[in-house]
Amino acid sequence: MLGRLAQAIVTPKRVLPNLAGFVTAYWQAYFRFNHGGEVSVKIQQLLLKTTQDAAERLRPLTAVAPQLVTIFGASSFLTDPLFVQTVTELFDGAAVVGCSTAGEISDDGVSEGSCIVTAVAFEATRVKSVSSALSAMSDSRANGERIGKALAHSELRAILVFGPGVQINGSALVDGITAIVGSNVPVMGGLAGDDGAFKRTWTWGVNGVTDSHVIGLGLYGNSLDFAYGCFGGWETFGPERKITRCEGNVLYELDGKPALDIYKRYLGEYAKSLPASGLLFPFAILGADRKSLGLIRTILGIDESSGSLTLAGAIESNGYLKLMHASTDKLVDGAEVAARDAVSMHSGKGDGLAILISCIGRKLVMGERVDEEVDAVSSVLGSRVARTGFYSYGEISPFGAGGNCHLHNQTMTITWLSER
Repeated sequence: MLGRLAQAIVTPKRVLPNLAGFVTAYWQAYFRFNHGGEVSVKIQQLLLKTTQDAAERLRPLTAVAPQLVTIFGASSFLTDPLFVQTVTELFDGAAVVGCSTAGEISDDGVSEGSCIVTAVAFEATRVKSVSSALSAMSDSRANGERIGKALAHSELRAILVFGPGVQINGSALVDGITAIVGSNVPVMGGLAGDDGAFKRTWTWGVNGVTDSHVIGLGLYGNSLDFAYGCFGGWETFGPERKITRCEGNVLYELDGKPALDIYKRYLGEYAKSLPASGLLFPFAILGADRKSLGLIRTILGIDESSGSLTLAGAIESNGYLKLMHASTDKLVDGAEVAARDAVSMHSGKGDGLAILISCIGRKLVMGERVDEEVDAVSSVLGSRVARTGFYSYGEISPFGAGGNCHLHNQTMTITWLSER
């Protein structure tokens, strides 16, 4: 029957011969709709451990003639000129988008120091990639507006965005995009990582690889079937602290005292490792009425001279903050909730590509058990959904079906793309 999903044809995973010791896994998945036997969505993916002989290993991915190629990898891949040139030449004509990471996610789980290249060919959905230079943190909202204007169209269904992980106000970026395209167009994506160094991150778009551009990808047409979910799993502790001075995403004072001093007092021994240790103790954002807004903010930097904390996204003056912590079990449960939220939105055909973006803070808490949150998501989505993604410095997703888009921290976000 027209429109009915046929059984997915999945080529089993196989470990490639270790000819150069660089490709650890390769799999290919074709998902078919029963439209006269035509393939609706084709997905091929490669997990690379080094850039050696990348052209030979990546060439099979061109067989699907992809319109979209996502690349999530360690900085060493994105800063290798030969690798960038190889990908650009192989996938000429495709929208190549992605960023550097703090860990990579694929169908094989979580890896580090690797690069996940995923080629996607849609049957009817159209894509458009744009790039906009971010001149300074204060340019974040205007940058989002530029991205929104470049992608705006009557048939725009969704936007993927990948931004630098440092010197950016992620919430202002999202506000800028939605101010142009409207709240009915979901914005999903994340901020790049550099394996926890918080020094220099990279994005990949129409201008190649840079450390200062925000990448936007528009998805167009009524054939696109998408769903999303996000959830944390963190718990609050300690007293509520009133925000008495802040500017954008810089927090200067809590309860009239330097925010850094108060934060250090709570962290104790962990304070010696700031700002990295801040990933373990994010803030819950509370409104003026002291009720949770459902948002979490991670610390990206500190300034000893001003006693301030730089957060990944904006906060509102006269609101309140409360410290948070988490256990591995709680975070895994949160990832499963995010997956179930996505499933509840999806058409139920059980195919396509899921982009998983999770926060580096979650990875640090879970340690060697980090694969468990990806396994939890996979068990909910099912084996016919291909997976890619990365560990980030900020996650972008709406709040539930029809909710407003926000920058999140310390969450697992899922973007599920397929076609009707």
